[in-house]
Amino acid sequence: MAEVIVSENADADLGRLVEFLTGQEPVAALATYDLLLGALEVLRTYPSIGRPVDDDLRELVISRGETGYLALYAYDVRMDRVLILAFRHQREAGYLERDSIE
Repeated sequence: MAEVIVSENADADLGRLVEFLTGQEPVAALATYDLLLGALEVLRTYPSIGRPVDDDLRELVISRGETGYLALYAYDVRMDRVLILAFRHQREAGYLERDSIE
């Protein structure tokens, strides 16, 4: 089984998404947090399940109601390790720009 690691940037994205939802629907915010982290479990068994988006990057689609979220990740086959790089809502234009994606 692959090891799944959430990067600092991805953790910050989780905080941003939960903070946004807390202002609108506090109960939904906690449920969404649990949904996003729970969805990563599939990557332990099926690390290549996400759709390819770049040379070495993939996106895991996480459904929530009529929309959902995306988790950007890299899978190191040699180390059998998944690194979650970012989260975003499907309606967001793209991932947040950062000095380093890791």
